[in-house]
Amino acid sequence: MMIATDLRLTFNAGTPIENPALRGLSLHINDGEFVTVIGTNGAGKSTFLNTVSGALRPDTGSIVINGTDVTKKPTHKRSHWVARVFQDPMAGTCEALTIEENMALAFKRGGVRGLLPALNSKNRELFRDKLAILNLGLENRLTDRMGLLSGGQRQAVSLLMASLQPSKILLLDEHTAALDPKTASFVLELTDKIVNEGRLTTLMVTHSMAQALAHGTRTVMLHQGQVVLDVSGDERRGMNVQDLLDMFEKTRGEKVADGSLILG
Repeated sequence: MMIATDLRLTFNAGTPIENPALRGLSLHINDGEFVTVIGTNGAGKSTFLNTVSGALRPDTGSIVINGTDVTKKPTHKRSHWVARVFQDPMAGTCEALTIEENMALAFKRGGVRGLLPALNSKNRELFRDKLAILNLGLENRLTDRMGLLSGGQRQAVSLLMASLQPSKILLLDEHTAALDPKTASFVLELTDKIVNEGRLTTLMVTHSMAQALAHGTRTVMLHQGQVVLDVSGDERRGMNVQDLLDMFEKTRGEKVADGSLILG
């Protein structure tokens, strides 16, 4: 499904502030896998997602999605393969447009953009049906501006928007980090529902080790721009947070700095 091979990316190369963010990262994700990605600050998590989405181009290495090499394709050229939900609830939607206008744009992802072809009675009914899943009453507020919604509501709508059209991989970039615990729990439950029902191949970056083990089917840990742990199946099902920390310390010979990962 997605094969990242020997990805290397250095910011500010050749300067005093040179920062090698990816140092030969390789990862193979199978169709339908829900992979949670953890790592300390600066481990390369967001940089990796940015290379998959096309926001950043690696210096060397390759990214193949569904058999197509997309390494040099910009974000808009990958939009029918890759969907993304950002950490900031304001980043994935346009507050000046209505809920239905935002959803119409998402519905046209990967095709010819435009509101009018997607804003018809059939699609409005589809949007209402999707929004009704949230139990937030938003199906009756299609013409309200997105800016009127709370952060949690916008993030929930962003998840729906990301799943309106089939994609090869869904990227979740710490999409609950800016939410309060109750709202974050709601969005994570919605995430599980959407991913499982749509059988979506998913990469979810999180700072919470507990979240990483409670969701998805496989957990990958990055450290200094490389994959240092990769657990799934029975091994993962029997693990707790301390087990994950112990594995990291054994693998790297160093302890995780306090505050660099959230245990709960």
